[in-house]
Amino acid sequence: MIVNQKSLYSIKLWLDLLFLNLAFLIAAWIAQPAYILYQRPYMFILMLGLNILWYITTKATVFYDNFNLYEFSFQATIILKNVLVQVIAAIIFVFAKKEDLFTRNFIILYFTFLLLFVSSRTIFFSMVQKALRNKGKYVRNLMVIGANNFSREFVKLIESNPNFGYNFIGFVDDNPETNEVNLSGTIKELDSLLQAQRVDEVVIAIAHFDSHKLTHIINVCNKNAVRIHIIPDYLQYLSKKFLLSTIGNFPIITIRNEPLAEIQWRLVKRLFDIVFSIIVITLILSWLIPLISILVKLSSPGPVFFSQDRIGLKNEKFRCFKFRSMYSEQNTRENDFNPTLKNDRRVTKIGRFLRKSNLDEIPQFWNILKGEMSIVGPRPHAVAFNQEYIQYFDAIKLRHLVKPGLTGWAQVHGLRGDVDDPEENRKRTIERIEYDIWYIENWNFWLDIQIILLTIWQMLTRNTKAH
Repeated sequence: MIVNQKSLYSIKLWLDLLFLNLAFLIAAWIAQPAYILYQRPYMFILMLGLNILWYITTKATVFYDNFNLYEFSFQATIILKNVLVQVIAAIIFVFAKKEDLFTRNFIILYFTFLLLFVSSRTIFFSMVQKALRNKGKYVRNLMVIGANNFSREFVKLIESNPNFGYNFIGFVDDNPETNEVNLSGTIKELDSLLQAQRVDEVVIAIAHFDSHKLTHIINVCNKNAVRIHIIPDYLQYLSKKFLLSTIGNFPIITIRNEPLAEIQWRLVKRLFDIVFSIIVITLILSWLIPLISILVKLSSPGPVFFSQDRIGLKNEKFRCFKFRSMYSEQNTRENDFNPTLKNDRRVTKIGRFLRKSNLDEIPQFWNILKGEMSIVGPRPHAVAFNQEYIQYFDAIKLRHLVKPGLTGWAQVHGLRGDVDDPEENRKRTIERIEYDIWYIENWNFWLDIQIILLTIWQMLTRNTKAH
């Protein structure tokens, strides 16, 4: 596989598992005499569980995928996330087992050693790779067949990342789409070029594949024992999170990878929604909802709550609940596209506060418990709004691949509501939907936690950019 991703993944994973176990044992031996650890065999059950948990969380956080593309500051953040999960799991185990010796000192030491070992391994691994590449060791000669825009982008990536271990030889093409390339020769000369340049690997990146030409290229490469990789010419249709898999003997490319298409992650997200909602409703909303209800009633005549049909999972409609923030006679947006703008006169005084602080949305915890919404996800559009926005973004229904959320990735980036200027509103809507789709393709549990914390901070600082 190109850039030896499988080999690098395995080496990094097994090294870190070794360091994990070493950190566990050293922490245990320092916290208590060694013989006490061996008298408590259940601690080794914890150690085994932490190994399994490390594998699961590093997969979820793509800890080892293309890791060398990032600066260490970025890597350190991911390392810290995975180590903190280890610590939380250890704390839960210690409390559940009512362990009286391997407690605070053990946990602190385990955290410190694991963080130190994995960080050191990451830095050392990067330094060794860089040193080897600089000396010309384990460097493979790479030739690209096809001179076009996407093959040029690929070469830029290879040349800007020497840690991949490739020495780019040049392009080969009969009819290059651009003259701004280092053209080594034509496809007819491929046989002699592979021998003369001592090429190890070839990347085929021909636009509009010709089956006869492709067969000829593959045969020539096989004759010279050159490894072959293909960049499909339909790359423009793929998202950055496409998925390659097989069904039987047939290779399948899924244009868009969605983590929440996997049942285990949907269960994790649903379980979190239920637990989080029950805690919030019990501890906060049990007294906050009656208080806000009184304020809404005092602010203007009309009902406390406002409900509206909105678009949810799989394009299904559901009844979404909010605190009423407008004068009762102005709540006529069920079938009309009539967005709330900044300083909108239809909004009551208490409604303006509720909207600014996002407190008008908290009745949607009921929608979350019912399973119609999630804590985090794309905000649900009213039917009329969805019909309007589809004119801006054809693929708007991609948002409905997951449950809508009380808050979302677009919202914590300030993309809330509409603006007066039609063209600016169009651009803003497109950007908001792109953020929603990015969330769907990049979902993980820690991203949800990050969005929730950012939402709470923005609510406390009244920096929600809502109106």
